[in-house]
Amino acid sequence: MAENQKFTKEELDKITDLRNQNQIKVGEFGQIELEVVLASQRLEALAEAKQKLIKDYQDLQQSERDLVKELNEKYGAGQVDLTSGEFIPSNWLFGK
Repeated sequence: MAENQKFTKEELDKITDLRNQNQIKVGEFGQIELEVVLASQRLEALAEAKQKLIKDYQDLQQSERDLVKELNEKYGAGQVDLTSGEFIPSNWLFGK
C-alpha cells in the first residue's frame, strides 16, 4: 500500500483556489437562477396588469357605446360641441 504524502504549499494553494472558484461559480449560477425566477414573476405580473387594462378598455368602450346609444335616442344623430356643451344635429351639419 502506498504511504501518505504531503502536497506542496503551491499544490494546496492551487486546489484551494480551484475549490473557491468553483464555489463562486455555483453561487453565480444560483444568483442567475434567482434573477430568472424574479424576471418570470415580473413578466407574470405584467401579463396580469395587461389583461386588466384590456378588460378596463373594453368596459370603457362599452360605456361609450351605451352613452352614444342613450344620447342618440334622446337627441338623434349629431355631434357634441364640448366647448359650448351643445348638441349639433346631423341635419344641421349638412345644411338640411
